[in-house]
Amino acid sequence: MIRLGIIGTSWITAMFIDAAMKTNAYDLTTVYSRSQASGEKFLASLDIDTDNVDVVTTLSDLYQSIDVVYIASPNALHFEQAKVAIQSGVHVIVEKPSFSNPTEFEKIESLLAKHPDVRLFEAARHVHQPNFKAIQETVAKMAQLQGATLVYQKYSSRYDAYLAGQEPNVLTREFSAGALYDLGVYPIYAALAVYGTPNAVQYLPRLLRNGADGSGVANLFYDNFNVTVIFGKTSNSYLPSEFYGLKDTISVSNIAELEKVTYYDGEGNSNHLGDVPEENPMIRESQDFANIINDPTTNHAEYSQWFQLAKQVNQTLFDLRQSAGIEFPADIKE
Repeated sequence: MIRLGIIGTSWITAMFIDAAMKTNAYDLTTVYSRSQASGEKFLASLDIDTDNVDVVTTLSDLYQSIDVVYIASPNALHFEQAKVAIQSGVHVIVEKPSFSNPTEFEKIESLLAKHPDVRLFEAARHVHQPNFKAIQETVAKMAQLQGATLVYQKYSSRYDAYLAGQEPNVLTREFSAGALYDLGVYPIYAALAVYGTPNAVQYLPRLLRNGADGSGVANLFYDNFNVTVIFGKTSNSYLPSEFYGLKDTISVSNIAELEKVTYYDGEGNSNHLGDVPEENPMIRESQDFANIINDPTTNHAEYSQWFQLAKQVNQTLFDLRQSAGIEFPADIKE
């Protein structure tokens, strides 16, 4: 069993723990929290036996007792937490976006080279789903590619707090957050996983009073087509996402959740692709990561592919921010 440690006590952490336990590959042993009380409160909220799970309040105590850490803290904290984990010989599963900028990513990549037995995974759960793989396989068969329109616009549970004058972490540049890094990362990941790295990018954001982006439209430019990405945290959208061939089209109900994927052949005929998604969308990525940890040699090519995709997404997100003049404090740190 892989000894699992946790940083972060939000809903997404609880979802990952549930998924990891359902693979029967992990054993939750340790939860890191800034206070003992908040860690114990989080454990009490989980629908699993936590009698043998410890709560710790220092990273040194966390990393000495686990094989892999799942990091779901605010984005700006990912780099330091992952760095210490790698130095401690602990594998890292870090929520997307993994790091604030390419400089941080390159430092982590260099550190991994010095610790060749350690693996780092970005938890882009949707690209591990069977329905996403069905999209990739179908796009590869299209006679002519004409790009895509990808949409992920969801009202943030923290936007009301922002409107009331507060500064929630997920809507501030201080924590390397905003619409692009919180929601836009899903369709950006999808675009790069299907089409590869774009030749050029452009981001047109709607900025909040604190300089963070609340919503926006990103354009990814390829040789023979463009991809338009629409996302935001200040309103809801129920538009599907679409991948275009010549006459044929793939329609996706939600590019992050992938509940329904439909292929239209251009003659009015439709065909559902993939399967009914699992109740917990993080099960597939949890199993994929466990496979790598348990057998890194056999699965090295797949791991390398995921790592390179994560690196390309990191660069693309940074380039999009640069095009819009959005700077994070993490960008100017030594």
